Amino acid sequence: MAAPAASAAARAVRNVVFVDGVRTPFGKAGPKGIYAETRADDLVVKVIRELLRRHPELPPERVDEVAIAATTQIGDQGLTIGRTAALLAGLPKSVPGYAIDRMCAGAMTAVTTSASGIAFGAYDVVIAGGVEHMGRHPMGEGVDPNPRIVADKIVDPTALVMGQTAENVHDRYPAITKQRCDEFAARSQEKYADAVKAGKIGPELVPVATKSATLGWGLATEDEPPRPGTTLEQLAALKTPFRPHGRVTAGNAAGLNDGATGCILAEEETAKELGLPVGMRLVGYSFVGVEPEVMGVGPVPATEKALQRAGLSIEDIGLFELNEAFAVQVLAFLDHFGIDQDDPRVNKWGGAIACGHPLASSGVRLMTQLSRQFAEHPEVRYGINSMCIGIGMGGTVIWENPHWNGGGN
Repeated sequence: MAAPAASAAARAVRNVVFVDGVRTPFGKAGPKGIYAETRADDLVVKVIRELLRRHPELPPERVDEVAIAATTQIGDQGLTIGRTAALLAGLPKSVPGYAIDRMCAGAMTAVTTSASGIAFGAYDVVIAGGVEHMGRHPMGEGVDPNPRIVADKIVDPTALVMGQTAENVHDRYPAITKQRCDEFAARSQEKYADAVKAGKIGPELVPVATKSATLGWGLATEDEPPRPGTTLEQLAALKTPFRPHGRVTAGNAAGLNDGATGCILAEEETAKELGLPVGMRLVGYSFVGVEPEVMGVGPVPATEKALQRAGLSIEDIGLFELNEAFAVQVLAFLDHFGIDQDDPRVNKWGGAIACGHPLASSGVRLMTQLSRQFAEHPEVRYGINSMCIGIGMGGTVIWENPHWNGGGN
């Protein structure tokens, strides 16, 4: 029997590039939030349309897949949202889509999964992103956890409450004090406010028309959660809702938020063929499991594994965009790798403590910001995005700067 013309073993892995990313302004979850009466899928539609509007060089029929993440896949975040949002956005009916869930790392996983398809040769161009409308769909809405998870002591009951897992991380690392977390949180707010004033944050935002039965029509053009001017004194006075005399507060953790993100990924030669910009090049990624009770430590082994597989070290990384689900979780990462919490490479424009963390959407926000920072820092070759993930996981993605000029990291 004749051998096939091209065996699977001979298939070459193709380069994957991040073309561009956009997001809606992030809102506060709840009846007074800017998106209280806006559908989650409409936020995704807005993001997809904006990506296509910004890149007329991309024929819609060249999009091979739409991968959209949501943690709570119910109601207007359900029904295979990647497919339905693609249809609502006006993409050709020949373009498929799917939904994905890895809790906070949903959009990150939408990127890595579809990027793997590009690398393998199944796709040339994809749109990936995520959405979370925590006002309409609180995390865990409608779920029915198997009672054996707790009854058989597979996890401690605190593993199911993210704020309690953050308190557990404090227990494990007593050097990470509440004061350090408050200092980090105040600095996040300050860096974010400075980035807005300097025009660093804003170009990636998609204005969203909003409606309210009492206020009428509006237009969301900026993030709702930030609290510029936040002081250490204000943070110190906040309650610790997850434990009496605890350390985790509403001020040193991300809030409950609504918002959507999206990006275009492409095979590098296809991007050149179509005239698409190249914001960054995918180097590698890793997801790992950790004890669910301390899910905040997940980024540490995820990063170690990603670096090891890429043949890199932490010293090779010139920019870090870390999700600030909780300050303690970021500080655990930085302490482990011997990085100062005020290191200028880390979250240059602030983070989720300031702008918000609509769960499954946040990964692409991190990527979009890293891509735009790469363009400003040609001396930096490698950067990472990393985040902790509910039920005890961590995820890290390593990117290469296409603008690298041969100097620095």
